[in-house]
Amino acid sequence: MYTIDLAYVGRGLHEELVAYIADQEDFYADEGVHVALRDGCSWDVERLRRCAIIGLGRALLSRLTDGTPWAALHVNTHHPLFWFLARPGLTSLADLAGRRLAIHAPHTAPGCFARIVLRKAGLDPDRDIKTIIRSPGDYGLDLRGLRDGSIDAAYVGSTMAPEAVAAEHGWQVLGWVGDHFQIPTVGVAVDPTYIPPDDPAVQAVVRAHRRALQVIHDDLDTTVRHMRTFLGGQTEDEVRAHYERFIAPYFTTDGQTDLAIGDSAITAVAAELGVPATITAAEVYRTATTTA
Repeated sequence: MYTIDLAYVGRGLHEELVAYIADQEDFYADEGVHVALRDGCSWDVERLRRCAIIGLGRALLSRLTDGTPWAALHVNTHHPLFWFLARPGLTSLADLAGRRLAIHAPHTAPGCFARIVLRKAGLDPDRDIKTIIRSPGDYGLDLRGLRDGSIDAAYVGSTMAPEAVAAEHGWQVLGWVGDHFQIPTVGVAVDPTYIPPDDPAVQAVVRAHRRALQVIHDDLDTTVRHMRTFLGGQTEDEVRAHYERFIAPYFTTDGQTDLAIGDSAITAVAAELGVPATITAAEVYRTATTTA
């Protein structure tokens, strides 16, 4: 049996669902690979380079800013699972002007995506909004801030079902990133300097993840059961609604990449980071070259 370290660099359904299903349904074992799932959220890029990683947004930022030659071999979705959640009185992203927004740092992948979306809404993230930088996590502190009024809005990830949370508290979902910005995100990537893309262990992981994607599309009950592990604060009906709205329509069926979306995303991310867009999607997202 082959062995490999697979590191996730964020938390929640967005990052972990496909790998979690592959693990829980024994797809890794079926494909002949022992996978050690590693928490790489706080790891620097040099440590991550020696693992296969799930976070493709972080990999793209790394490739654009420091030249690490990440190659993405499998893509779960082109619609990042992050939302802008706000207190009553705000109804659109434009209403964030002059407001206090808890948000990820600009140099992180989710923070970069958020800034792209805010600019599309006509806002300068550095001048028009009072930003409070938060590290990605379970967002409990942000929910507390929304309840006590110390912040007006928060940029949250997939450790919750935001529409259910908003309904419970009388808050408003101002926008979902996936509605405003698409990018090939979360899947399997390696640095060929250390792990060849055709490494049998990597290919086994890709096959297992493809099987997990099929579960997501073909087996609602199993998928919802696994999703409830991540969304313990929501009812089964709320989890099913979240699945139907944000997961089923947007997760890929085969791990392949839309290269047109990839090229557009690279241009937007490079512009937001202030670096040249020196690579193409075909150079980064090599999903078409992986084995069936």
